[in-house]
Amino acid sequence: MNEYNFTVRWFEDSARHVWDQLIPQIKPARILEVGCYEGASTCYLIDTLARERGIEMHCVDTWGGGAELPSDGVDMEAVETRFKQNTRLAVDNSPGKVDLIVHKESSDLCLSRLLSEGKSGYFDFVYVDGSHQAPDVLCDAVLGFKLLKIGGVLAFDDYLWAETSETTKDPLRCPKPAIDAFVNINFRKLRVIKAPLYQLFVQKLAD
Repeated sequence: MNEYNFTVRWFEDSARHVWDQLIPQIKPARILEVGCYEGASTCYLIDTLARERGIEMHCVDTWGGGAELPSDGVDMEAVETRFKQNTRLAVDNSPGKVDLIVHKESSDLCLSRLLSEGKSGYFDFVYVDGSHQAPDVLCDAVLGFKLLKIGGVLAFDDYLWAETSETTKDPLRCPKPAIDAFVNINFRKLRVIKAPLYQLFVQKLAD
């Protein structure tokens, strides 16, 4: 079997050790992923979950890059090509049925459309790893939470990520203030799942 082609180890280094414990416990069947890049987390979920049953997975990304990517130039067309190749390999080698739906558009428009199509409370697991700018993260959190079913899990990547710069850091160009605001405002509707804090996980308790 051919191997996946990932050029970065973001998922392996910061998330996989936690997901190995969490994902088999929650066993999501309907998944929404905001921000997919080369498909490392997408392929992980397919490989882990589709062994036993079919899954439905929605992937949202513009593959246009973002402010947090290195300024020395990332070939996003090549990134998108690797995503397609990697996920095709995962689906083709999966023993279970995988319904993979790719939405190549901005997350605010896509998530709003999914809500308008009646998918409120539809997903078991929502993973927010798109734009790392605080206003965008807050928008993804609010819309993703509405799309999440009661009992489902909302995961935020890069909770402690911040830009590295020689100048003063902009507090709104990182996910943490948006995630903190979302969790604080909705504290009666969720519980924070105990886990290492580079990612933050919450379970939805009420609409």
